[in-house]
Amino acid sequence: MKKILIILLSILSINNAFSQLDKRLKGLDSELEKVLKKLEEPGFAVAIVENDQILYSKGFGYRDYENKIKVDSNTLFAIGSATKSFTSSLLGVLREDEKLNFEDSPIDHINELRFYNSQMNDVISIRDMMSHRTGLPRHDLSWYFFPTFSKDSLVSRVKHHKPFTSVRNQWWYNNFMFMLQGVIAERITNKTWSENIKEMIFDPLGMTRSNTSIAELENSENAAFGYSQDFKKMDYYKIAGMGPAGSINSSVNEMSKWLITWINKGEYKGKKILPPNYTEEAISSQSVVVANLPDEDNPGLHLTNYGYGWFLSSYKGHYRVEHGGNIDGFSTSAAFYPSDKVGIIVLSNQNASNTPSIVRNIISDRMLDVKKTDWLKYHFDKLKEAELIQKELDKNEDSDKIKGTNPSRSMNEYEGEYTNLGYGTFDISMKNDSLFMKIPNKTFWLSHHHYDTFLPYELKNGKVNLEDESVIFITFSADQLGEIKKLSTGLEPAIEEPIYFDRKIKPIDIETSELDKYVGDFKFMKNTCKTYLKEDVLYVFVPEQPEYRLNPIGKHLFSIEKLDGYKIKFDVSENEKVTHISFVQPNGTFKYKKD
Repeated sequence: MKKILIILLSILSINNAFSQLDKRLKGLDSELEKVLKKLEEPGFAVAIVENDQILYSKGFGYRDYENKIKVDSNTLFAIGSATKSFTSSLLGVLREDEKLNFEDSPIDHINELRFYNSQMNDVISIRDMMSHRTGLPRHDLSWYFFPTFSKDSLVSRVKHHKPFTSVRNQWWYNNFMFMLQGVIAERITNKTWSENIKEMIFDPLGMTRSNTSIAELENSENAAFGYSQDFKKMDYYKIAGMGPAGSINSSVNEMSKWLITWINKGEYKGKKILPPNYTEEAISSQSVVVANLPDEDNPGLHLTNYGYGWFLSSYKGHYRVEHGGNIDGFSTSAAFYPSDKVGIIVLSNQNASNTPSIVRNIISDRMLDVKKTDWLKYHFDKLKEAELIQKELDKNEDSDKIKGTNPSRSMNEYEGEYTNLGYGTFDISMKNDSLFMKIPNKTFWLSHHHYDTFLPYELKNGKVNLEDESVIFITFSADQLGEIKKLSTGLEPAIEEPIYFDRKIKPIDIETSELDKYVGDFKFMKNTCKTYLKEDVLYVFVPEQPEYRLNPIGKHLFSIEKLDGYKIKFDVSENEKVTHISFVQPNGTFKYKKD
């Protein structure tokens, strides 16, 4: 009788649990299908966890929209910046192993690392990097426009990134600081960031399909393609050396294990994954992002702080820990409520999508048993409001374009390689009387705005869409000799000064036989010089000076190697005979007659 009673009580207990589960999640499938349709989303996947269990896990829409292959709960998505909590956790584990302290200077672990000024070098700590309070703005186009697999190259760029405020004065998101955390772990363990993530987190959690690179994603079964908001397939973005800031690919089933670990203070199924003192610290306020006071529409939404790789806020009286993620074609929200022991993961394969946050909120209202908000209606109301504001701005906006102006030079005089040590190098070349800017992964057509200022428009499939508004201005500037020396552009909006790229003129190819005519002796009063060929390269020699290599850069025009701003120009007669050589230099032009 006792055994039967225990069994009956167990059955009742199970039935009550499912009854409670059904009550909270009843009708959720149809509500999320409505979200998919209303927001015109290719696809997304959702999982809900409570305590140490997955309560709900399902896919909606398509991972391959063209071929109508459906999303499921094991479909892999790029999770973007939701990667950050993984990277900071590596340092939490290493701290427990007494391999570092969060008050250490990052320079203690990356010897070659330097910041923009001595105050930053002396003051910035690892904790500052983990909580986005270094005083550095994003400088995101440094890695997005100029990707590299070399973390050493990315580390060297940090020195040239200008801060917008002093250390610990104001929170500001910075992906480079999470890349540096990954490098610190690499230097301590002598393993790559990917190896550390796999060995310290993926393997212990059984996240067997999760990975850290596009190469692995492309070779995985059941992986989603990313799409733009008009359902066009986007190329996977190879985040490369910036991986510690956002390159993990995972599914909602496997990300659920990560959320369960955090809900249970670093433990998963009784196994310690993260130090409990670290998890508590990581979800505590380390920085104030913005005040985010309660508003009239949503008085229950307020507070925006930051821990280590997590945003912290209050959601209708419940403490929320969350981090989103956005990378080309994918959007993410990973959230949990530590006091309620509830977690929600939403992975979407649409670029810059609002779906993850909307779905997260819809589910939060159900799981937390709070007054429900019509989040779809709220979203569309806000969109209409934003459109009206934009129309008003457009109506009252005066263009700064000065009409009737032309570039000060012929288009070919703007050609060259342009370099900034904090960003990278790109090429500007002329084709069919137009200028084109080529960065590693993109090409832009430069539309003339006024004077020597141009607007870049991305070339997609060989075409330019002028409706894609360009907000970045590129302005060329010349030296006292009239030569284009650099360009400036506002790649980092948080700092007032533009980013400058120095110009290097591209050498042109000239047949050796064509160089023969420039060889000879030249005289200017009592001074002499001579030009000669050596291994098919033209050189000039002036007495009591070293010989100088000449690089052809234009018609009868050469740059002098290692002498910036100095050029050699030859005067050539109608019958192609050289008559004079001119040294064009900052203090004047000096002409020698051929002897």
